[in-house]
This record gives sequence, C-alpha cells and structure tokens, in this order.
Amino acid sequence: MKNLIFVRHGKSAWNYDVNDKDRPLKERGINDGLLVSGKFKTLGITPDAIYSSPANRALHTCTIFLRKLKYDLEKFRLSEDLYEFSGEGVMEFVHNLDDSLETVMIFGHNYAFTNVVNQWGSESIDNVPTTGLVHLQFDIDFWKSARQGKTVRTIFPKHLK
Repeated sequence: MKNLIFVRHGKSAWNYDVNDKDRPLKERGINDGLLVSGKFKTLGITPDAIYSSPANRALHTCTIFLRKLKYDLEKFRLSEDLYEFSGEGVMEFVHNLDDSLETVMIFGHNYAFTNVVNQWGSESIDNVPTTGLVHLQFDIDFWKSARQGKTVRTIFPKHLK
C-alpha cells in the first residue's frame, strides 16, 4: 500500500516585482497553512518523506507543515521536478520514488496537482485550492505502478473556517 499526499502551496502575493519562483505567501497563505497542517497533524500520519518544489510559496507552505508536524528535516528534500504545472512531471516524479517509501507528501502547484489527483484519484475535484491537501492511496508495491488509486481524504481551508 502506498500513500501520496498532495499539498498545493498557500495563497501567494502578486504585488511584488519578482520572478515566479520568488513569489511569497500572503498572510492568508500562512494562516491557511497553519490551519490545514494542524488538522493534518490530528490524523497521526507521519510521512516517510516530504518533498517540495523550490518555489518560495511552496517551500514556505511546506516549512509550516514541517514545523507543525515536528518532522525530521533529514527526511525532507527539495525537488525541481515539482516546479511543474501540467502534471506530467509530477507523475514522473512519483513513478521514480524509492519503493521503500510507503507514505510521501509533496508540495507543489496547480494545475499539475488538480490534473494528477483527478487522473489518479477516485473522486473528481474541480480545483485543488491553495493550501488544499489531497490524500490518495494506492494498492501497489511499486511507485512506478501508480495509476489508479483511492481518494482517501481532502482537507481544504474553507472547510476548516
């Protein structure tokens, strides 16, 4: 059994003259990160590995989760492969994960995450919102076999407010 947890980055600020990778979170993005990570922590799930896109908004969202979960930073990695917007790169990233990992959490971007959770999950999600979490479960032994899983849960900020 493999578990894949997607977290879209928090709401970002567009009012800075910076390139896309450097856009920061808005205050709402920070607050939503605290809210969703707090709810996730109550589930008692500890990922074997956490990966984030290197984009500032994704990394900052990830950092909020890392702190809330008191996660071992030795198990955390940045991946350029997650700075991707179509979904193809995300699927390739997942297919190349180490098979010893059972539960993996990834932080990244739309439209990639919405595309992948709809292709691989069992529920249709119109749009994974900012700081939205989607947990998929696969009855497989090898990540390269990830194709069709079950949508186990979603945690969206609007449902926690």
